[in-house]
Amino acid sequence: MMARRPRLMAPRRLLALLVLWALLVLPAVRSAIFRYYPYRHRTDIARLASQYQFDPYLIAAVVHTESKFVAGATSQRGARGLMQVMPETGRWAASNLGLEKYEDDRLYDPPTNLLIGTWYLAELRREFEGDMILALAAYNGGRRNVKDWLASNQWNGAHQNLNQIPFRETRDFVQRVLIDYRRYVWLYDGRGRWLTGDWPFWPAPQ
Repeated sequence: MMARRPRLMAPRRLLALLVLWALLVLPAVRSAIFRYYPYRHRTDIARLASQYQFDPYLIAAVVHTESKFVAGATSQRGARGLMQVMPETGRWAASNLGLEKYEDDRLYDPPTNLLIGTWYLAELRREFEGDMILALAAYNGGRRNVKDWLASNQWNGAHQNLNQIPFRETRDFVQRVLIDYRRYVWLYDGRGRWLTGDWPFWPAPQ
C-alpha cells in the first residue's frame, strides 16, 4: 500500500493565515519597537535642534543612548538627566548661556538638560570644525582625550575606524548613537526616509 503524500495547504488558505498573522503580530511588534525607542520632549528637541542646526533625530539618538529618555537618570560618575551632563559641564554651560539662579539639580529638568546638552554638543562640533563623529566622541570621552588620540595617531577620526578609539565606553557610545540615529529617522521621520550611504547625514551648520 502506497503512503499518502501530505496535502499541501491551498494558496488562498495560506494567504489568509499570513494576513491574519500580520494583523495580529505586526502591530504588537511595531508597538514594542516604539516603546523601546520613545520620542518624548520632541517639541523641545525640535526647537533646540533648529536653533543649533542639528537633525532632531540625532539629538533623540543621543538622549536614547545616554538615558533611554529617563529624566532622573544618574550615572555612576555623576552625570545627570536626559543627556547625562556632568555637573561641572552644566555649570560652565549655564554660565555661557546666561541661565540665572542655576543649580546642579536643574539638570534633572528636561528642558534645561536638553538646552545644556545640545548647546554643549554644538560647542564640540564647532571646536572640531564641524566633524560630528569627533564631537560625539568628545561628548562622551572628553575633548582633551579626543585631541590626544588624534595627535598620537591612535585614531584617525574616521567613523569607519571607531574600533581605534582607546576608550571602549566612548567607542560603544558613538556606535550606538549612529545606530539609534538611523532608527529614529526610520521610525519618526514620517516620510519613510531611510539613511543609506556614508556618514554623516545630519545637516552641516550654516
